[in-house]
Amino acid sequence: VNNCVGFSNYKFFLLFLAYSLLYCLFIAATDLQYFIKFWTNGLPDTQAKFHIMFLFFAAAMFSVSLSSLFGYHCWLVSKNKSTLEVFRAPIFRHRTDKNGFSLGFSKNLRQVFGDEKKYWLLPVFSSLGDGCSFPTCLVNQDPEQASTPGGLNSTSKNENHLFPAKPLRDSQSHLLTDTPSWSESTAKAEKGKVGMSNPALTMENET
Repeated sequence: VNNCVGFSNYKFFLLFLAYSLLYCLFIAATDLQYFIKFWTNGLPDTQAKFHIMFLFFAAAMFSVSLSSLFGYHCWLVSKNKSTLEVFRAPIFRHRTDKNGFSLGFSKNLRQVFGDEKKYWLLPVFSSLGDGCSFPTCLVNQDPEQASTPGGLNSTSKNENHLFPAKPLRDSQSHLLTDTPSWSESTAKAEKGKVGMSNPALTMENET
């Protein structure tokens, strides 16, 4: 693979596992008869029989490991999850939902393999989406996701929303909230000092 597995190459990674598994099963199946002859002393006493034994064991072990890994990723595709989302549920603005991106078995498959079934088994990119925003099954659409089908963004101005307009990190930052008031109070103090230093302004203030 020689790369991180993500949106752009997840289909290729699954096909790589499928092709490798089929190849190992094919090798193990075609080598099985010679492997049986090896144990029954039906093969000539040459170095080739050790090659047959090694080939069968290697193909069988890789078949077991690849089948478990391929089965696990098939389950992930059916649930429309990534490996990280299995260990930590995705966090949305309103709540945490471990199945927030699951759209159903058929739609989940099409998210990875595309709408054209003739391209599913071919190493051609056919995944749906842009890799940045993904549809969810949430009743309350997450504001960070794509806009709704009607063209209205879920982050439109709604007076009944339950969240502040500013991010929490800005609204809770005491430095950001206290800076304007500090500057205003400092400016007033400086104006007062300037007024006291001017006799005319001082007399006007006293009168």
